[in-house]
Amino acid sequence: MVDVQNPPTSAMREADPAATPRAVRKPRGILVPLWLGYAFLYLPILVVVVMSFNDSENLFVWRGFSLRWYPELFADKAIMQGLVNTLIVAAGATAIATVLGTLLAYGIQKYTRGGLIRAFAIAPAILPDLLLGIGLLTFFSLLSITLGLHSAILAHAVFATAFVTAIVLARMAGLDPSLEEASRDLGAGPVRTFIRVTLPQLAPGIVAGALLAFTLSIDEFVIAFFTTAPTQPTLPIVIYSMVRFGVTPEVNALASLLLLVSIVTVIAAQRLTRLTGTTK
Repeated sequence: MVDVQNPPTSAMREADPAATPRAVRKPRGILVPLWLGYAFLYLPILVVVVMSFNDSENLFVWRGFSLRWYPELFADKAIMQGLVNTLIVAAGATAIATVLGTLLAYGIQKYTRGGLIRAFAIAPAILPDLLLGIGLLTFFSLLSITLGLHSAILAHAVFATAFVTAIVLARMAGLDPSLEEASRDLGAGPVRTFIRVTLPQLAPGIVAGALLAFTLSIDEFVIAFFTTAPTQPTLPIVIYSMVRFGVTPEVNALASLLLLVSIVTVIAAQRLTRLTGTTK
């Protein structure tokens, strides 16, 4: 029997093989379901990216590597107009969501107790897009608000604010409250303390939330479908109208570019979110 207070030394392990811990062998094939899951998720995306460089107009026939579809993509006026509309909506919604989400997270953390208000603040992030889109359309109709890019910006800001709030709340959980107390003891008011002390500490979480909100707004289709005017479609709506008649190589090229933008943005947000667990 091994003495707990006197753990076995290397000499004792050599003399008594039973005292040497044995390496746990992983069962063979335990990673097979994992790799099958990855293949199921990412293999179709990989096919889209590869076929965007296909020289053939037939998606199922490979005729060689080519970049011809990317210049044709940028020459398509409908796609470019949809891209401009999407960037306007995403930028506007991100700006509104970042400000409202930051202030909402600060108010919840500082002036509320319990999880009910927190749950209501994050609820738009978990509500079905169809329900949220119909509800916003009904709300705009009751207020006699005409649909357009402005209504899409407000609609996207609703669910984007929930994501910003959640990320900033996670950041605030790791802040040191003594810094704010020291600032107030030195004569700074609440507003100055928030701007000079709290806001710089929240910066990584705010930027991460803004990047995530921008990415989600670019990819959003259902809510945009209900809250935009037919004459001002966003890029996902333009893509949907194109793929109804079959996927073209231009759509593959566009999907590859959107995938690249989404990956870069999400990685940047994830890097910044990791800082939410650190304190200065």
